[in-house]
Amino acid sequence: MPERILTASQSGDNPYNVGNGAVVELEAARIAGLSEAQNKAEHVFREIVPRDLLRPAATERNVNDAVFSLANELFGISMYWHKRIVRTGVNTLESYDENPPNLTIGNDDILFLDLGPVFENWEADFGRTFVLGGDPLKHKLRHDVGAAFAEGKQYFKDRPEITRADSTRSCSQFERSYAGS
Repeated sequence: MPERILTASQSGDNPYNVGNGAVVELEAARIAGLSEAQNKAEHVFREIVPRDLLRPAATERNVNDAVFSLANELFGISMYWHKRIVRTGVNTLESYDENPPNLTIGNDDILFLDLGPVFENWEADFGRTFVLGGDPLKHKLRHDVGAAFAEGKQYFKDRPEITRADSTRSCSQFERSYAGS
């Protein structure tokens, strides 16, 4: 796998400065590496619930450390390209840049994890929302977050020429459509 050589040029011509056959090969390798990183990140997240890493009375830091150990156990991952985030309760309202106090997970809580593991030089940015307990509104919110993300991803995929202003408007429309349902 190539290591960090895949950067776009200013002109947008041949970003790899190699022959066209090599460009196709490098792009295929890049896609394969990113796909493998995403699959491994998904695997880590699938193991979180069966291993009971998210439970009442655990702190955000406990969960963060447990998921770090899990990723290391499964794939030897010890490097992340951004800080690992585990947030519960009111901390879920904090922005990425904030470092809120370490909260304890409650019996009927919502939390999210945002990880950026590096798999053999390929970065995966992966997040999931989890719900403990039976609150139907929290379960709906967890479902809607995933549905809105998928809908938004498809929206942007279908519109490669989208502008930042269009992006802001479309995100606001997604927000209104899910908030009202």
